[in-house]
Formats: sequence, C-alpha cells, structure tokens
Amino acid sequence: MTERLLTPQGQALLESGATPWQLHPRPQCRREAWLCLNGSWDFSAQDYEGSITLPFCPESRLSGVERHFPEGSPLVYRREVTLPESWQGGRVLLHIDAADQHLTCRVCDRPVGSHSGGYDNIVFDITPFLEGLTARLELTVRDDLRDASMPYGKQVLPEKRGGMWYTPVSGIWQSVWLEWVPEDYVRTLDIENRGTSVTITVTPALEGKVTIKGLGEFPLTQGKVTLSPEEPHLWSPEDPYLYEFTLQAGEDRIESYFALRVLEIQNRNGYPRLCLNGKPYFFHGLLDQGYWPEGLLTPPAPESYEYDILAMKKLGFNTLRKHIKVELEQFYYLCDKLGMVVFQDMVNNAPYSFFKDTALPTVGLQRCGDRRRHKDPASRAAFRQTMAAVTRQLKNHPCILYWTIFNEGWGQFDSDAVFEEFLALDDTRWVDSTSGWFRREKTHVDSRHVYFRKVRLSGDGKKPLVLSEFGGKTYKAENHVFNPEKSYGYGGCQSPQELTRALKGLYEEEILPCIPKGLCAAIYTQVSDVEDEINGLVTYDRRVEKVSPQDMLPLAQLLEQAIRE
Repeated sequence: MTERLLTPQGQALLESGATPWQLHPRPQCRREAWLCLNGSWDFSAQDYEGSITLPFCPESRLSGVERHFPEGSPLVYRREVTLPESWQGGRVLLHIDAADQHLTCRVCDRPVGSHSGGYDNIVFDITPFLEGLTARLELTVRDDLRDASMPYGKQVLPEKRGGMWYTPVSGIWQSVWLEWVPEDYVRTLDIENRGTSVTITVTPALEGKVTIKGLGEFPLTQGKVTLSPEEPHLWSPEDPYLYEFTLQAGEDRIESYFALRVLEIQNRNGYPRLCLNGKPYFFHGLLDQGYWPEGLLTPPAPESYEYDILAMKKLGFNTLRKHIKVELEQFYYLCDKLGMVVFQDMVNNAPYSFFKDTALPTVGLQRCGDRRRHKDPASRAAFRQTMAAVTRQLKNHPCILYWTIFNEGWGQFDSDAVFEEFLALDDTRWVDSTSGWFRREKTHVDSRHVYFRKVRLSGDGKKPLVLSEFGGKTYKAENHVFNPEKSYGYGGCQSPQELTRALKGLYEEEILPCIPKGLCAAIYTQVSDVEDEINGLVTYDRRVEKVSPQDMLPLAQLLEQAIRE
C-alpha cells in the first residue's frame, strides 16, 4: 500500500480549489489577448461520466479522477467557452500544450484537426468553426502504451509499475488556452544566439521593429534582425542576465527575451573542455525526472518548478539534465531567469530490453553498431517527428546548452545519421548522440554512465568527457516515501549523515580526480525521489531535504576550482 504524499503546492491547491496554472503559458512569446482554459471540463471515458481538472491527467489525484482507463479507449473532454467581445475579427488559436498521444479536435460539432505525439505543443486555428463568440470544444485523446512506436519516457502499464518505471500519464497533461491574434500574425518566433550576437526571425516575414530594453529600437526588415551589442552582458548560472524586448510585426505585438552566451570546445592541458563564455566550466548537475506525487508529469503549480531549481542551486548545483521528458515552458523560463543550465533529453520510444539495453552494457559490453537497431519505420518516423517538434519548441531558451538524442540504447538507431539531422535543427549547442553507451563516431562529447562501480574515467583527448549519469545513493525518509514496502536505487544509506558521507566520498575520491583527466560534467542521480525510487536529494513530496548546503557547497567549490587549474 502506498502513502498519499502531497507537496506543499499540491496541498495548497487542493485546499483552495483554485483554478490551476493561470499564468501565461508562453513566457517567451507573450501576447495580451489570451484566455486560460485550465480548470473544470466535462469528461467521459469508459464507464465514467463526470468532470476533470486540467491540466492534470486522469491518473493523477489533482485531476479529480484518479483512474487509468483501458489502453486505446477514448478520453473525451468538453467545454463551452464564450469569447470576449474584443476578439471579433482577427484569428482565434486553440493551444493544447501536450496530450498523450493521439488527439482529435472538434469545435461547434465540426472536425478541426488531429495531432499525434505526447510531448509537443498543439495549435489549431479555430476561427472558421466558431459560432459568433461561442466555442463548443470537444477534444478526444487516445493513448496506448502497448504501441511502443510512440515516445513514452518512463511511463509503463499500471501492472508493470515499479523500480525505474512510473505511473502512466494519458490524455491532456499540459495547459489548454485560447489566444487572439490579428489576421496577419507571427506564426513562429526564432531566437538564435551565436556567441555574442543574436538573430531574431519571424515567420511569415513581416515588417516591423524590435525594441530591446537598454539597447534601443531596431528595424525588423523582411522578418529579421541581427544584433551584436558592443558590450554584451553574457548569461551564466552565476549571472543569468536576460535582454527583454518587444516585437511589433505588423499589427502583432509580442513581449519576449533573449540571452547571450558563448559555447565552445577548447583544448586545455591536453584535453578538450566544454567552455562557457570563454572559460572551462564544470557542469555540476543532477538528473531531473520531473514527477510529482499528486500531479505525475504535471507539477501542481509554477512554484513547484521554482522550488526544485532553487533547492538545487542552494546545494551548489548549476545543471539539471531533464531526463527523457519535456516540461511546461515555465520550467525553462525559470531556468533562464534563475540561472540553471539544462541538458535536455529527447523522449525515448521503441521496445526496451533490460538485458540488452542495461544489463550487458553495465558489465562492460558497450560497443555495438546501431544502423540496423530498431528498424521499424513507424518507430523511427515517430522519434524523428517528436525530436524535430521538441527542438523547435525549446531552442529559443538560453538555459539549454546541451541536447541528448538517445539514452542508454533505448530506441537507438543509426545515431550518426540522426546526429547530422539534429544539427540541421540546431547547431548552436552541444549534442550528445548516445548518452551512456553504444557510442558511435558522430557526437560532440564522450558520454558515460557509471553505476555499481567506482568512477575511474579518463578522456581520450578527442572529445570532452561527460559523466552523464552516476550515483543514485538511496535514503528512505520515514513518512515521506511513496511505497513503504519497496524501494529502488543504487546503494543504501540509513541516515542523512550516512548519505552525506557517501556523497562526499563520491565527489572527493572519484569525481575530483577525473577532472584533470578531462572530465567536464557530472550528472548525479537525482533531484527527487520518484515513486519507488528513493535516490533523490529531496523526497518525492519535496518536504524533506536529505542533505544540507553547508555540506554540499564546499564540494561544488572544489569542482569549480579543479576545472580552472
């Protein structure tokens, strides 16, 4: 039997009954005219008629449903909305920021469109389907975890949940909202930072101007402007400076921001180093799964993200590896604003084999060709589609410095070719083609995972060495565990003091000696406990911090000093 854990934000939401997630869903593309549709919707599924609270999935406590419905069965959401009088003329866009997996949309009983993919934004222009200022919305979602061709992350069928596999999420699980735009509007806003310059591009290529706080006004000519400030204020975790700007493109007005930072690989003392703003930088990070006990993939409130980010900064960490999951955009905005580097994973699909993908590589069998792995055309196409959509969706955020394509062989195929495809999507950041093992030729880094043995790594002098997963020490905080009967992790500690000693030993005796040998980053497992996993630095309910800043900050300082020597 599991405990019903609640984070402080989840408890506050349940007690208040407030409409969740009411802030603007696009911090980097803000228009004034928008309408939040989170909150209560009519909801029907197999043997269920009632209501559901969005943006939470039906499996979650915060949705008010708390049920997983049979695989592939329809989940139907209905709501009637009256639009503001000021929205007459122009266009009305319906945004569903994520729905797992296959969604179809009807407005006023007429079909509008469909979308497949559980982790990327969905937008429909519903203007032709409105009845005056009335929008009767019907969204139907079908999710089938038996279809491994679709990206699924750490989700698993309910009867198989446990260990490193978590409760599944189906249906809508991110914000739903409406937005009014003029007839001619910016469909895409691209912000590309290369060194100390930035290029802002809009599609279609509308004329207008860009007004940047502290820099002045610049013409937007043929939908584009490139800027190189004379005295650039560079972004870093220690100084997360953001340039705020207003874009006027025709009648469309958008508020946004960008940052300037320089990403390079430089040779220092015989080893290639990941350099931020001209200097070697040690990316002292944590694996971040992004799960919450009452909301699953969806945090109860924006403050949930803020807590995780600031709690880890307080311990001296500067990097979060967002692990095979895509967050609501507020997460990336807060990392931009508060100063937290993000290593962003793509979301895995295809069948997983514990023996082939985990057991054999863990004991050292980590070399194999991948051109003929996971040959199913539908699976490969679904991965590529989601990879492209997620990259386009997130690449404006300056906090993302590093992309991971494949993790530990899960769904890995033809990684050298996929690496080249990825560079066509974004060549401004470092790309880790194969995190952990099954390494091929084309990648920016030499990426390793080490569990169940001591970290003894040395760079090859060709690519920067990254320890993209390690650690996973467990400590079960009494009364703050999801499952008192079962736990999962990599090496048990019986007290906070024992956990602290284990972490000090890891960093001082294993990580530090690797830095002079080329190590550029180390990603410890992990930010928080997740269901049966109890290897977080905070508990699943975020109420107990297992280690203290006074013990962890000196370790961060040692790492920073070592990378500079």
